[in-house]
Amino acid sequence: MNKSASVNEPNLELFPSAAATDKDYTSTFAKNMNLPVHRWFRFTAGFSALWVRDLLNEQKCRQNILDPFVGSGTVQIESKFLGQNSLGIEAQPFLHRIAKIKLNDQVDSKVINSVGKEVLQRAQDEAYPLDEYPPIIQKCYPDETLTNLNSLRKAYLEVKDQYPDEVVDYIWLVITAILRESSPVGTAQWQYVLPNKKSSQKYADPLMAYNAKLQQIVHDLRIVNQRISHEEINTNAYHSDARNMKEVHDDWADLVITSPPYANNYDYADATRLELSFWGEIHSWGDLQDTIRKYLLRACTQHVSKLKEQEEELLHSIYLKPIKKEFTQVFNELKAKRETQGGKKNYHLMALAYFYDLAQVFFELRRVCKNDAKVCFVIGDSAPYGIYLPVDRWLGELALHAEFSSYSFEKLRDRNVKWKNRKHRIPLQEGRLWIQ
Repeated sequence: MNKSASVNEPNLELFPSAAATDKDYTSTFAKNMNLPVHRWFRFTAGFSALWVRDLLNEQKCRQNILDPFVGSGTVQIESKFLGQNSLGIEAQPFLHRIAKIKLNDQVDSKVINSVGKEVLQRAQDEAYPLDEYPPIIQKCYPDETLTNLNSLRKAYLEVKDQYPDEVVDYIWLVITAILRESSPVGTAQWQYVLPNKKSSQKYADPLMAYNAKLQQIVHDLRIVNQRISHEEINTNAYHSDARNMKEVHDDWADLVITSPPYANNYDYADATRLELSFWGEIHSWGDLQDTIRKYLLRACTQHVSKLKEQEEELLHSIYLKPIKKEFTQVFNELKAKRETQGGKKNYHLMALAYFYDLAQVFFELRRVCKNDAKVCFVIGDSAPYGIYLPVDRWLGELALHAEFSSYSFEKLRDRNVKWKNRKHRIPLQEGRLWIQ
């Protein structure tokens, strides 16, 4: 059953009172859906904009903010709202595009509205032939729904070359943002799509959802442009690699706020498979490797299938020197455990690549950070096959190895406690790793 879509009207104050900020919401994106700009695209793996805002206000003396894992742009958006310079790095090309659009808030909202309505009118009036879509798209949408989404896509492509990129990018975002709410199928935790599982929620008519999202974005742009001064603020998000931030000058950052991928938690390539498939950027799950995964920090087993040849080289790398003895023991435990398991997951290689890559990130951060810079990583630990990885301590030691001076860990919450089908009972936690 379809539902009608309308523009939500939550509290759209750019600067709500301090009481509105829940300090325990660092690791969740949920409250961001009540904030302008942040709410344009729901990125479940993101963290709280309100917490970022509080931290930036506490650190007002720090004016150059860096986020080496931008995601959908939470840190940079808040930095811009508060008039602070910010640079961001995002390796996932789809997420980078989302962040770039959200940060480009100087586009005239009236133009966005006009072009958006033109696309909607074309989609309603023209009898566009249905394109051939990958199987996952055909499984996720009823015929009528896919016909309407196809019409929006074809109408967008017709006007794409008639207007500046910064304008039509917004139309791309409007269509992209309604793809999930227009589908009756289920999604697993995070954003994976389950075509064979029906959602318990009613789904939206695409044309109505499109108009609602368009009006939401136009409304937010008008608010932002009325209340924010863009003079002399340096804001850039780069499609690049946190292990080699060539776009960031030495000694530039005085505050780093970020959340790197968690070990063995989330495949950032598969998370956007629905959207990438709809736009024709991939045609099957296998296409994700060359389209997305090759850019990413290695944090799940899908990233390390060809790493076996480099095993010894990485284990003996200078990057892992401070944790080598303890890590090698855990690595060997994971390797041995793998042989007793049906799935034979390469968790040992995932862990090796994960800490190797983040060690490189710390060396690069040390280069771009000022001597008195403060770094905050929102992180979570892991226990693949029930073998514990002390992520906060090992990352802290790797930061010291990169010549940071100190680290401490602030626990926020327990993890892995609400899923009834969890594979182990090892206590896990999530929190903030503070590095000086």
